[in-house]
Amino acid sequence: MEKIQHKMVPANGINIHIAELGNGPTIILIHGFPELWYTWRHQIVYLASHGYRAIAPDLRGFGDTTGAPPNDATKFTTLHVVGDLVALIDAVKGPSEDKVFIVAHDWGAVMAWALCLYRPDKVKALVNLSVPFSPRNPKYKPVDALRALYGDDYYIVRFQEPGEIEGEFEVWGTERVLSDFYNFRTPGPLFLPKGVGFGTSPNDPINLPWWFTKEDLEYCSSKFKKTGFTGGLNYYRALNINWELTAAWTGAQVKVPVKFIIGDVDLTYNTMGNKDYIAKGGFKKDVPLLEDVVILEGVGHFIHEEKPDEINQHIHQFLKQFGTQSGCFGVPPNLADCVIS
Repeated sequence: MEKIQHKMVPANGINIHIAELGNGPTIILIHGFPELWYTWRHQIVYLASHGYRAIAPDLRGFGDTTGAPPNDATKFTTLHVVGDLVALIDAVKGPSEDKVFIVAHDWGAVMAWALCLYRPDKVKALVNLSVPFSPRNPKYKPVDALRALYGDDYYIVRFQEPGEIEGEFEVWGTERVLSDFYNFRTPGPLFLPKGVGFGTSPNDPINLPWWFTKEDLEYCSSKFKKTGFTGGLNYYRALNINWELTAAWTGAQVKVPVKFIIGDVDLTYNTMGNKDYIAKGGFKKDVPLLEDVVILEGVGHFIHEEKPDEINQHIHQFLKQFGTQSGCFGVPPNLADCVIS
């Protein structure tokens, strides 16, 4: 961890903080909510040791990335974030790289699907975690559909009113908000009733999952205390705006090589019809180059932190098949360094 380098990259009108380690083909690791670059700490070290250049940004609205207006959710659409990612790719890719690898989770997975849909020319291959592709339904706006399906207490619906859930988060405290999200393992919809939240009390002791240490919590809490949660919540608040802006991609397929990994206790696997979508051919139809789907038993949403060794191996085994193509991307020039172990 101490070898990871941190820098700021001007891209798409904002300043993107990245954590970077290693040399070789570039992998961009995209985090979700409530996460930071730090969610990829295990993967960064592993991938760097196996011949890759691993780069994990803080997305706009998160961590040390600056420049996006936090109180304007209209600036957090998939078009904005994909714009950030394309500009970042162009800024950090090797001199002979035309494309990069993408690994993503949660909202990062949503943005990775969008990146591959809008700019497949930028992506060599994708490993997506926890959130399958969601084709645009031309009949229903997503927030409206979720409200009709799950009601007003469903977490995505609760997140829509600016300031409301932030006020509740402030009462709970940053550490408790993060620990409650990370501890959620119910295989079904997440409901956050007003004034009740996850059902814990501000006076209850904070319990952490086995895969997240006190030091991890201190680091992540320090960043969210600095920025607040609004930047991350804006991704949910832009859902209907995304729907309005992406009509041109209705029915479009994602045409890059993909591996998808999800836990069977993950709330996303057990909601919105995703289990049938994955199992009954819809996923493969929309993502025709989907090469592998892995469903890990007894694993929750934060899959890459709960099972880092397994996820690292899955990522490496999938991506190494592309490692010697395109002349090892021309990076680095020493042929011996092109071998990915």
